[in-house]
Amino acid sequence: MQRVKLSNTLEMSRLVYGMWRLGDDSDTSASHVEAKIQACLDQGITSFDQADIYGDYGAEAVLGNALRANPALRAKMEIVTKCDIVAPIGRYSDAKVKYYDTSRAHILKSVETSLTEMAIDHIDLLLIHRPDPFMDHHETGAALDEVVASGKVRAVGVSNFRPWDWTLLQSAMNTPLVTNQIEISLGEISPFTNGDLAFHQQHGQPVMAWSPLGGGMLMAGNPPVGIVADEIAAEFGVDRAAVAVAFLLAHPAGILPVMGTNNLTRVKTISDALKVNLDRESWFRLYEAALGHEVP
Repeated sequence: MQRVKLSNTLEMSRLVYGMWRLGDDSDTSASHVEAKIQACLDQGITSFDQADIYGDYGAEAVLGNALRANPALRAKMEIVTKCDIVAPIGRYSDAKVKYYDTSRAHILKSVETSLTEMAIDHIDLLLIHRPDPFMDHHETGAALDEVVASGKVRAVGVSNFRPWDWTLLQSAMNTPLVTNQIEISLGEISPFTNGDLAFHQQHGQPVMAWSPLGGGMLMAGNPPVGIVADEIAAEFGVDRAAVAVAFLLAHPAGILPVMGTNNLTRVKTISDALKVNLDRESWFRLYEAALGHEVP
């Protein structure tokens, strides 16, 4: 498995296992979660993506139960988590409205809570989950610098930021932001042309892609892009999911797809995407199908 260097303190596997639905599984036992982690590790997938809000603020604790049961797993993993979304569920059930909180107090509290919930002593990568229209970039930037300086967080980045959001926050920081996790897939191709991907590619900042299968949309029925993906999949002896992920891997920006599934059998096949070698023409066949028309 290819390793991607995001900073002097952080390397991640090219494929990332997403734990968004970890708490939604019918089996959230420590042994079952460990089986999914081990299935990833067996493929060279060492990076695991979390967020405080996942599972109604419960997914981090599900992971923590597995790490408490087998602490040796932690040394084999890079753990990503996110903060700043406050929704009226779980621990924030008394909130009157869903909002974003990028204050120093909230970031520091979120880090401590995530460390406790996941039973770890440091977070490898902390992301600000959503752009905050009420953000004081000086306060937020200083707080991110602070958690890195404390050793509780190894590296920081953002999620769902546009280039101007990134530039604003980075302008108030000493620590470099190392990645932006954004939605990119054959079902959401706008980042290829709206400047989001180009901005980070220009600056050599690897982007993480959430929902690389379009939230499952690409796997259901026979949309045009699915038909093309199936044709390419047959050439390589894989399924259309592997082709959809390979579409992202082929891009020269060095995208890191975040793959989330609770099906252990499917977890074991995440790395099938590495079996697909897309040439330029095949890449554009998929892109054209996603566009719904030929390129201009």
